[in-house]
Amino acid sequence: MKVLIDINHPAHVHYFRNFSRIMIENGHDVIFVSRDKEMAHRLLNLYGIPFIDRGKGKDGKIGKFMYLLYADLKLLQLSRELKPDLYLNFLHPYPSQVARLLGKVSLVFSDTEHASLHHKLTVPFATKVYTPNCYRLDLGSKQVRFNGFMELAYLHPNYFTPNPAILGLLGVKENERYVIIRFVSWAAAHDFGHTGMALENKIKAVQRISSHARVFITSEGELPQELEQYRINIPFNQMHDAIYYSSLLFGESATMASEAAVLGTPSIFIDNDGRGYTDEEERKYGIVFNFTESREDQKRAIDKAEEILMDSAGFARFKKVREDLINECVDTTQFMVDEVLTYA
Repeated sequence: MKVLIDINHPAHVHYFRNFSRIMIENGHDVIFVSRDKEMAHRLLNLYGIPFIDRGKGKDGKIGKFMYLLYADLKLLQLSRELKPDLYLNFLHPYPSQVARLLGKVSLVFSDTEHASLHHKLTVPFATKVYTPNCYRLDLGSKQVRFNGFMELAYLHPNYFTPNPAILGLLGVKENERYVIIRFVSWAAAHDFGHTGMALENKIKAVQRISSHARVFITSEGELPQELEQYRINIPFNQMHDAIYYSSLLFGESATMASEAAVLGTPSIFIDNDGRGYTDEEERKYGIVFNFTESREDQKRAIDKAEEILMDSAGFARFKKVREDLINECVDTTQFMVDEVLTYA
């Protein structure tokens, strides 16, 4: 069969790259189409995945609407030429709308409940929508829940082995602890109305965490001059190695918080909306700690970071939590393969 995978964000490359390899090894054809967003194209090139460029997106509500029309037309033209049997993507509307127009199967994965606009523009056109069991929303008869997390599509031990060489790249000494702090740009469609951490609390978090461990910051946008010295400088494809060996991940990214969790690294996630999967990783596994964007919660998050870093036995304990999580969850990539092959 021929599967078209549409990439709308760099994280989606990770979600589907192992699926693609397995399908191709078993004689199927996979076509990647990718928006030029952040490092999506760099990741595809890194993993040797050929792709078709569908251009950069637009900012603002009007710009995003205009890009919706452009992307639908682009995918429609490609589909008439390449004739895929099935469309696969993480929650965004273009592939599902084109698939419905052409009478094809559209399978969508989602773990982001508050992406309400994408839900409205995608779910009515999709054949099935796959979500983790902990997904907060009921999407109706098209929804299929699975016992796992999207991050296990690429960080499951079947696909990921941490490389300790990252410690040398970071300049971290033997037994020296370090923390990764993540700040986001809040520019995504589902981020309208969010402000994230106040600058004063970003600085305060770095100062207080620095008293317990080395600090490395990864940021989607510019950093204030006071924090630029902490910016991490490693090959972008080795961030997961860095997260695995870190003592804590602190910040505003739900995806990175969950990546840390499935790697056995505790994480602090600051966001007003939260996610069903980070709630589950806190409630069931006690490895993610969720806070809102309120000034009071930002301060509580910093306090929690210090509490975690003062636990000398924490590293070993959280790696044991990872073992439990892996044993209880499905291999998300293999789940994808099994579901797609039901349409072969």
